[in-house]
Amino acid sequence: MKKIEQEYNKKKCWGMVSSIDVYKCNPKKITSKKEIQKFVIELCKHIDMKRHGPTLIERFAEGELAGHSAMQFIETSSITMHFDDQHDNRAFIDIFSCKFFDHKEAEKFCREFLGGNKSKSIYYFRH
Repeated sequence: MKKIEQEYNKKKCWGMVSSIDVYKCNPKKITSKKEIQKFVIELCKHIDMKRHGPTLIERFAEGELAGHSAMQFIETSSITMHFDDQHDNRAFIDIFSCKFFDHKEAEKFCREFLGGNKSKSIYYFRH
């Protein structure tokens, strides 16, 4: 991770984005507002981000598009999440922060907390 952080600093980036997909999550973790709230709090602690204001968590849409979504402002930007309990219990998490964070640690935490059997992530820098 040091190499990525060095590149981030060398390029004087304004921020970074990590998009994390987690598959075969524990359904209880992605359908309970209480569990989603706990996930947000623990994720922010794990990647050393300070939450700003309350977490917005809503279940909406109809049929196969129905699912929970959540959004948390952090002092360095935001984290958005979408949970799909209609198709294979998937989670999609996007972290945008002006403060560097370890995107692989974030992916690992998300997979483990949500009980997923696999995950993937991409990241890029904002200039």
